[in-house]
Amino acid sequence: MVRTTEYYGEHSRSSGLLDSVAGAIIASAPDGIMLVDLNGTILLANETMAQISGYSAEALVGLPVEVFLPPAMHTRHHANVRSHAQHPMRRPMGRLGNLSLLRRDGISVPVDISLSQCQTDKRIATVVFVRDMTGVKRMEQQMQYQATHDSLTGLVNRWMFHQHLNLALAQSLRQRRPLALLLLDLDDFKSINDGYGHAVGDKILLEVAHRLAAVLRGADTLARLGGDEFIVLLPEILEVADATQVASKLLAALGRPALVDGNEIQLGGSIGLVVCPRDAQDAETLLRYADMAMYRAKAAGRGTFAVYSASMGAQMREKLQLQERLKLALETGGLMLHYQPQVDVLSGRIIGAEALLRWHDTELGEIAPARFIPIAEASGLILPLGEWVMRSACQQAAAWARAGTPLRVGINLSARQFRQQRLAQRLGEQLAEFGTPAELIELEITESEAMADPQQTKDLLRELCQLGVGIALDDFGTGYSSLAYLREFPITRLKIDRAFIQPIAEREADATLVRAVLALAHAMHLSVVAEGVEQTKQLDFLREHGCDCYQGWLFSKALPATQFEALLGLQLVQKV
Repeated sequence: MVRTTEYYGEHSRSSGLLDSVAGAIIASAPDGIMLVDLNGTILLANETMAQISGYSAEALVGLPVEVFLPPAMHTRHHANVRSHAQHPMRRPMGRLGNLSLLRRDGISVPVDISLSQCQTDKRIATVVFVRDMTGVKRMEQQMQYQATHDSLTGLVNRWMFHQHLNLALAQSLRQRRPLALLLLDLDDFKSINDGYGHAVGDKILLEVAHRLAAVLRGADTLARLGGDEFIVLLPEILEVADATQVASKLLAALGRPALVDGNEIQLGGSIGLVVCPRDAQDAETLLRYADMAMYRAKAAGRGTFAVYSASMGAQMREKLQLQERLKLALETGGLMLHYQPQVDVLSGRIIGAEALLRWHDTELGEIAPARFIPIAEASGLILPLGEWVMRSACQQAAAWARAGTPLRVGINLSARQFRQQRLAQRLGEQLAEFGTPAELIELEITESEAMADPQQTKDLLRELCQLGVGIALDDFGTGYSSLAYLREFPITRLKIDRAFIQPIAEREADATLVRAVLALAHAMHLSVVAEGVEQTKQLDFLREHGCDCYQGWLFSKALPATQFEALLGLQLVQKV
């Protein structure tokens, strides 16, 4: 029941303010609602407001709104109330961040507030809508943790490690104290995965993380960069010998066999060590040199460490060779697109495809994207490479549409490609050139790309959407983004990263996160694609919780266009 009292020296019944219908609406509202006079005195409060604040609805009436703030803020807030009364302005939800309300029991509750004005039968008053944001903040915190920590080991992930490294570098150069990086790669970890299975491999990675962490100091940073690759930041060393001593301890910790599921498994690793400022003074170069040193340790027989030296140029020459061969492939051919089917979870029908770049070199053979994409990004070849991918995918989508099998084709955009000023114009020209229906093209961008410059992203995405293409947020959950920006971006689809899909049948924390993402996406009228589905139980989970679409080896790996068409043709035959 809504209780109202006008507080100007006399009290009256609630019927003097609102009729019974309005009262019922206010009483059932999911948000807290208050009516406040121009002096900041509460005239009305609904039951939701009582639940949020810890006061009864009757007790709130007659209190100043400053009751929800710490005493130190009362004077300033009262002045803001008077200012708002003199210059009223409607304020919707979402305008101010990090608002909180002090409950009666002293607990701070995160809230969002909307303000508007209304005319009562006697005078003007302010209507305050208060939304409890506890659940949203909890989800944001969980997603932020997932975005900054490795989902398997709980260690700092690659993105967060770079933040630690950049801060440590600035401090090291300012104080003229050296720091060291130790890049560790497990030896022959692929054999463990192949011989014992990925579940055992994951347990090995957890064991490795625990052993490495036990060796390090509290000031040191341990991160998992991905796969079986770990990295250690030693922010304060006196000399190189300090870092080599730590490297020896890490290798010794790995030297003990691990007992996993009744199997005694021998562990080992190779470490590349690099020192700042002796070897380099920027993060990118240090990491590159650490990588060179680590491969030198591998070549030396594994199970050891190598300290970077200027002679380690062989790998750099290899990268230069790859760069030249990639440039030649762009000019003469050698690149091709494979297409991984995107499948409707309920019907099992192919409803789209993700275009994935593949490269076969006549001299070097098959070269994995993980090997040549970083070289393309570092050399600037990523822009013509991205142009070729976009052009080829538009041409293929148009061909499939003319053949009577129109399919949505997803195109991954690199960070540099996404920041091109003429991106929308170039895409529009290619759609027109090939006669590609715009709705058959979906551009995929990552969270980190989108959040690098939110305003620029918003403007560019709107420009792209005007062409009629779709926008998918790729690898969702691996890069932290504000829910407020997610709401403002013209996104049509979320893609949940395989890192969260792989363990959903085994780990409740990941299952909970995937359920939360699905609920969030559907509440925002976005469809969801799950990546990396390899097991039937993963698909069953996704089907049970309303995921729209999936892709992964459970259905098919990425295929050349002709094989993809054969797969699509088989599907059509089965339909007939």
